[in-house]
Amino acid sequence: MDLELNHAIVHCTDKAAAARFFADLIDAAPMRLSGPFAAVRVNDRLTLDFYDGGAFVFGHFAFLVSDRDFDAILRRVTAGELLFGSGPFTRDHAINRLNGGRGVYVWDDDGNSYEFFTADPLG
Repeated sequence: MDLELNHAIVHCTDKAAAARFFADLIDAAPMRLSGPFAAVRVNDRLTLDFYDGGAFVFGHFAFLVSDRDFDAILRRVTAGELLFGSGPFTRDHAINRLNGGRGVYVWDDDGNSYEFFTADPLG
């Protein structure tokens, strides 16, 4: 079976602000409105669609990135004084070194977490 994730919905309290936060974090093109969503293109095959209607439930989104992209994201995180940490529930302003790579978790104002790591945890 050949499956590819095309998009995911990120629940938030302000879709435009949440989409701007994420787009700035990964240095993506500005968000585009698409129906009830503010969409951010992650790459040529994936978008995150930010949605501020209905009940809010926080989410977690994890991305395998290159060392170069990790360094760039970490620079933006520290320059922006964003909440980040080495674990999913640890806001210790540190990175982890799991699986022979580096990883970091970043939180937006709604509590959604974005994880960036350089080594695939499943090998």
